[in-house]
Amino acid sequence: MNQEILDRLGVITDEEREIINGRTEIDRNRYTEGRDLVIDSKKMLEHGKMISIRPHTRFVHFPKHKHNYIEVIYMCIGETVHYIDGEKVVLKTGELLFLNQHATQEILPAGEKDIGINFIILPEFFDTAFEMMGEEENLLRDFLVGCLCFDPRYASYLHFQVADVLPVQNLVENMVWTLLSDQPNKRSINQVTMGLLFLQLMHYTDKISHTLESFEQKLIFQVLTYIDENYKDGELTELSALLNYNIYWLSRAIKRLTGRTYKELLQVKRLNQASVLLLNTRLSVTDISIAVGYDNTSYFHRIFRNYYGMSPKEYRALNT
Repeated sequence: MNQEILDRLGVITDEEREIINGRTEIDRNRYTEGRDLVIDSKKMLEHGKMISIRPHTRFVHFPKHKHNYIEVIYMCIGETVHYIDGEKVVLKTGELLFLNQHATQEILPAGEKDIGINFIILPEFFDTAFEMMGEEENLLRDFLVGCLCFDPRYASYLHFQVADVLPVQNLVENMVWTLLSDQPNKRSINQVTMGLLFLQLMHYTDKISHTLESFEQKLIFQVLTYIDENYKDGELTELSALLNYNIYWLSRAIKRLTGRTYKELLQVKRLNQASVLLLNTRLSVTDISIAVGYDNTSYFHRIFRNYYGMSPKEYRALNT
């Protein structure tokens, strides 16, 4: 991260100075007015704002707490140790941690050189980002959105180990810079930047870790990730071998947990990818059919029409 930004974020805050001078615990009044330690967005955000940042408070143990907003933590340098719903997560330089509003978090004391940023974000801030991710059905996207928001079936956190992904680092730095600089139109800029960040993160599913408390949740994630990465020729037999599950058991589990068969999930992904190619390339419909895994162009035409209500050519003409 830019050294000027690091220097600004590394300044000892008034709260940290109180801790250095002898305070042994956080000042709860800075975070909430309630008896329970639920950090309140009204304390963290100025009136009318949907997003803000603050440096993570160092030198002190942060006891178990929840948030009534979505928190995103970015580790600028060093590391912090978190316990999220009792599970240990070590956040290292360049990594991102998304917490939903139901997660219980505890943070061990950080040192002076451990500089992290807390993004305090109201859920409605993500509307633009979700629109940018597309209205097309995207199963893996829906899984991530469920994790981020309210669906109790999904993870309470997402840990993106993306320190080596330059576009992600640049986008986070842009958001931090915009918020620190009080730049005009910063809400719109940061909403679009968050959308671009999500689009980038969608390409790095192999760098996501999440809560492991639910076997079913982990299985859904493994199946959807496999389909996302192998939609052209991925087969249930290969997936069952990779996961070391009986193919008949896995087939029934997929149907029970997603409401769709493996074949139906694969078809959704292929058709979504076909729509992307129709709108963003000049490939012929035949070439697109082959590219997404259908050698039989007539069959591809039929299922595309059933799904979108029009032919591939009509879809391209209507949307370009």
